[in-house]
Amino acid sequence: MNVKDIMKKAGIVGAGGAGFPSYAKIAEGADLLVVNGAECEPLFYTDYYLMLRQMPMILAGIQKVLEDTGIKNALFCVKEHSAKKLGYSDGEKLAQNIYLKVLPDVYPLGDEISLIYQATGRLIRPGNLPISKGVIVYNVETLYNLGLAVKKDASVTMKWLTIGGEVPQPFVVRVPVGTPIADIFAKYSITIPDGHVVLDGGPSMGKIINANRAVVTKTTKGILILPENTQSVQAKMLNGEKSIARAETACCQCTRCTDMCPRALLGYPLEPHKMVRTSPGAVKFNPQMVITATLCCGCGICESLACCQAISPKAVINEYKALLAKNKLRYTAKEDVEVSHERDWRMVPSSRWASVLGVAKYDVEPVFKGEDDGFDRVEINLRQHIGLASVPVVKDGDVVEKGDLIAESANGLSVPQYASISGTVTIEEGVKIIIDRVNK
Repeated sequence: MNVKDIMKKAGIVGAGGAGFPSYAKIAEGADLLVVNGAECEPLFYTDYYLMLRQMPMILAGIQKVLEDTGIKNALFCVKEHSAKKLGYSDGEKLAQNIYLKVLPDVYPLGDEISLIYQATGRLIRPGNLPISKGVIVYNVETLYNLGLAVKKDASVTMKWLTIGGEVPQPFVVRVPVGTPIADIFAKYSITIPDGHVVLDGGPSMGKIINANRAVVTKTTKGILILPENTQSVQAKMLNGEKSIARAETACCQCTRCTDMCPRALLGYPLEPHKMVRTSPGAVKFNPQMVITATLCCGCGICESLACCQAISPKAVINEYKALLAKNKLRYTAKEDVEVSHERDWRMVPSSRWASVLGVAKYDVEPVFKGEDDGFDRVEINLRQHIGLASVPVVKDGDVVEKGDLIAESANGLSVPQYASISGTVTIEEGVKIIIDRVNK
């Protein structure tokens, strides 16, 4: 079976971010595989522990991609601090045609556009896909999952994640997909202090969740408990419409948000300082005025570090992104752009970024818990990925074993879902499949 079929059959999607079905990235014209081990978010050690303890399985996934696609080489990209702890050096050969690339400790090199340029010097045209420059990018855990599928015919039923922030001891653990966050907290005696929130994702790009309802998905990289008064959380609580109204009057047009924007420094025509002064009324009649908002990677540097007026260009841009999506508009360049000569001097050190977000004190290397599948209930969402929701092939009352197919891929961009524990099935509102373990 070729790599695309293996990826689709196993239900493999991007292990972080939006969850793009991994099989759909394989395309003609690729000549380089870039492995994203940057783990750019502060407090996360998920990929680090995978690289430390599961490198042979990760390399097996990489080798399968190279063998089946004809891509000649892979660059395994990690940040300098991880490379030192793992004992790797820049240019080191990890396996046949797989070489290590050490990245500087700056934020946000986990963004694939910045990652590709930093590692290879290839600059993706604004709005274009990496394949346009012959590059395919996969996350470390995505390739680990592919290695499992190749070596053990295993589908994606388990998820690695970091539990950190305001907890007695941060840890990395592997749990079943669909495990309720509340059950993880209960099992490990974690309580949410007053005045704190729970994030699914990192302090930069993660989202505030209801820990009593949320579950682990295929894209969950970590769960953090953070105080409401930290900069990282305050930024997530901003109201988009109010941010636009405030920005119109408070912005002093210092241009710092644009000067420090990682995408703007790559030459992208994204100018946050102009976005915040653009009339939302006019934009509703002419969305093309802000079409470059679709180039924003959402890193948050503009709102948490650059702005001297406590304005959130990111919140404004997110409102415009929603408007553009509604109108099915997206900026795509036909010509190359030129990287700013100031870029190297304006990148944000990772340690500085953690301090700006107010989370530096929580950056404690976690303990490794290994695999824990001792949970009695999972809720497996049928849409854990970009594209069409998976289609159930089970019905209420069915008894399934771990690894059984419970939902097949839809006719289009989609992947199947598998039981992550053994038990009895309940289908809820056609959006998720609940499995309750049968205790014997």
